Amino acid sequence: MRKTTVVFTALLVLVALAACAAPAAPTAAPLPTTAPAQPTAAPAQPTTAGSQPTTAAATSAPSGKGPIKIGIIAPTTGNFAANGQSMINGWKLWWDKNGYTVAGRQVEMYYEDDAANPDTTLSKARLLVEQRGVNMIVGPLAANTGLALAGYAKDHPTVPFFFPIVSADDLTQRTRYPNVIRIAGWTSSQTTQPFGQWAYQQGYRKVVTVAQDFAFGQETVGGFVRTFTEAGGQVLTQIWHPIGVPDFGPYMAQIQAQNPDVVFIEESGGDAIKFVKAWNDFGLKGKIVLLTNETALDQSALGGMGPEAEGLVSVGHFAEGRDDPVTQAFVSDYDAAYKKLPSYYAADMYTAARILTEAITKVNGNVEDSSNFMKVVLASDLSNTPMGPEKMDSYGNPIENVYLRKVVKRPDGRLWNIVTYTWPNVSQFWTYNPADFLKNPVYSRDFQGIKK
Repeated sequence: MRKTTVVFTALLVLVALAACAAPAAPTAAPLPTTAPAQPTAAPAQPTTAGSQPTTAAATSAPSGKGPIKIGIIAPTTGNFAANGQSMINGWKLWWDKNGYTVAGRQVEMYYEDDAANPDTTLSKARLLVEQRGVNMIVGPLAANTGLALAGYAKDHPTVPFFFPIVSADDLTQRTRYPNVIRIAGWTSSQTTQPFGQWAYQQGYRKVVTVAQDFAFGQETVGGFVRTFTEAGGQVLTQIWHPIGVPDFGPYMAQIQAQNPDVVFIEESGGDAIKFVKAWNDFGLKGKIVLLTNETALDQSALGGMGPEAEGLVSVGHFAEGRDDPVTQAFVSDYDAAYKKLPSYYAADMYTAARILTEAITKVNGNVEDSSNFMKVVLASDLSNTPMGPEKMDSYGNPIENVYLRKVVKRPDGRLWNIVTYTWPNVSQFWTYNPADFLKNPVYSRDFQGIKK
């Protein structure tokens, strides 16, 4: 594995989170919605490794305190390398825009590549916590690496672990640890539970699902098929494949043999690009309806696609084409800094930086009192983010908008996701009673929906 450790200093500024209830699922035809917000300022150019940090005025630091150390774990090699680089880009964009100290304390950042491998994630966490002495960790990306890191967090309860990207359901459900907080994030099934119900409402009755065979894929599919089958739909078959599959041809043949009226997929990273290309090359586009999860058409993958992706429909908690001032200010700032459109990975990490900035400011830089610091983070209010309004539930997960999205071409020729419908204030438990929901096991590859 390649290790990249870069030390930065950084200034933070704030945003916040609170709680509300999940709505009933919509039945009306999709219509775009927006949330009022205020645009952010244009960013400075991003700093690079070894550059001299700038400083800004802030409140006085606690006497005798040195720099605040933050460890960031993200995959910058392997199948999810593009996704991981988006994480880092979004994170850096906040610091580059807002300076390099918080509450009078410099901030040092340590970036570590885990290649989305759980064993590597753990070794990097040990390096950061036990040798570097970081005050907190932000990241990683994949569900399996997040679950592994949560186990390590359990044994280090005074170190906060902030998960803006990892969406493994149980991190904020059945196996929750107080020092693992999913700021600016989501759960894998949070977006697909409303999507399955919506698919049935459109008249689809028989589905084939295709997904990467790990926790994220299983939970993403689980949310979709639960509500799809509860409404009366049928799962014909579920196809699971390893991450980094070289050829999707055999899976296309399996799909055609089932004769479904809709196919739902979960794909991420390079697999998303390969699947959409194969779907088009085998002549299935326009013949069978294809619905995708958020990551399959996220900018981290969409940037590698062409006309084969136009018109495809997905669901997600972020849409870079959303008609909203805060969203478009972020998109413009990111595009100016990195010459590309932002992914959800970038949006979530950027927002996480905003949350941590204000929390550090509120505690006057005293992150060493980690218990109080985490309470302040959990009490944050995020009424305006690039993803839309968010509020924290009592389980440490955001309640947020979920968007029905469509890939269209921008005037400049690039592809992005626009919003065609919004489910506001969606809970990780959808419309279910949390206590009843948690009596069931987490969604797995064996779950094929509700049998009637």
